[in-house]
Amino acid sequence: MNSLPVSRKMALANPDVSRTEHEPGGPPQIETRSRKYRVLLIASHPVQYASPLFRRLASDPRLDIEVAYCSMQGAESGRDPGFGIDVAWDVPLLDGYAWHQIPNRSLRPGIGRFFGLMNPGLWKLIRAGNFDAILVYGYAYLSYWIAFLAAKSAGLPILLPTDAVEMPHPRGGWWWKRWLKPPALHFIYNRIADMVLVPSTATRRFIQSFGVPAERIAFTHYVVDNDYFSQASAEADGAAIRNSWGIPPEPLVILFCAKLAQWKRPQDLLEAFFAIHAEDRGLAPAAYLVFAGEGALRSKLEARTKSLGIQDCARFLGFVNQSKLPGVYAASDLLVLPSGHEPWGLVVNEAMSCGLPAVVSDRVGASLDLITPGVTGEVYPSANVEALANILRQLVSDPSRIKSMGRAARTRMETWSYREHVAGMVSAIVEAVQEKHRR
Repeated sequence: MNSLPVSRKMALANPDVSRTEHEPGGPPQIETRSRKYRVLLIASHPVQYASPLFRRLASDPRLDIEVAYCSMQGAESGRDPGFGIDVAWDVPLLDGYAWHQIPNRSLRPGIGRFFGLMNPGLWKLIRAGNFDAILVYGYAYLSYWIAFLAAKSAGLPILLPTDAVEMPHPRGGWWWKRWLKPPALHFIYNRIADMVLVPSTATRRFIQSFGVPAERIAFTHYVVDNDYFSQASAEADGAAIRNSWGIPPEPLVILFCAKLAQWKRPQDLLEAFFAIHAEDRGLAPAAYLVFAGEGALRSKLEARTKSLGIQDCARFLGFVNQSKLPGVYAASDLLVLPSGHEPWGLVVNEAMSCGLPAVVSDRVGASLDLITPGVTGEVYPSANVEALANILRQLVSDPSRIKSMGRAARTRMETWSYREHVAGMVSAIVEAVQEKHRR
């Protein structure tokens, strides 16, 4: 087993472990414990959004965590099917916490296939690791089921995070998956998981639809590193970045920051932008449209901008790596995420932390928790290009309103941060372990 040499801190602690009351009528106090809770987190591969969270969990005085990776895609260059290119993230993914690389014995290794991850080494790690609980980031790989069986045989509680918000999956799939998925999820959430971790209001409603008792659902906020994005965007030279895009300082910049994939519906934004741009014919453009992302639709979108005659007001940046994103936000004024399916939408967190309001479709999960219409952004019916155009028209005509909403967006993120996520996570771990012992 390959692992990063890390000196494990096993010093005894006597933290005041109590469940944070972040939800109305919060749960009761939890008794103290004389040592840290040892928890194994099992993930398919290093992810740019998860690594900062792991570092914070590792620094919490109540926890002793280790992360088991079933693949190193992300830390190592590999093809991302959504972007359609090889991607290796340019931010630290493996620093600040203990981790293991579990050898993948799959005959066809890869992310996105059930048998693409087969890591039998998880069994030994879980059985011999003296853990108090395991947390598994999903169920769609054979490796995760190895972990489930090992934890059950060892009597360890299983915490299962999910961001699912609907069923069947709107991107389609094999007919048998549509038939099998409802009973399978009912079994997973009610029989496999001791605690289901939900990061949003939309996901909580979805999990409740399976009859999962409220006491086995823990709310953990869907977060990014707000401080990093806020500070890095403030330090970035937005004017210089705009200039590098060939955009003058006066017009507004409307930003789409995501994969150029069908379910993200970037074409809706393009058509809505054309609707308001056509009204300014003969005048200097009041706004520019910037696409930050790569994907299968790029060539079609570029062709469409030319056929509409708005190629001079549209920019395609291609794939933007994580360290460059704060500069993109600093050079922009408004984020639009028009997705037809989006369990959450972390770009909304990023943009709002940088002081941008967000216009999102009602299929974006973040709309329920982060967007207060008219205050931090706007929400419109998915695929309704006319409704989106009307919102853009009103905002572009009133730049001061955009700035005011941007300040409110930044304020909103002050209470949707790692602090809230870690508090929810620790509370869930404590309760799952103690409930297992009570049983």
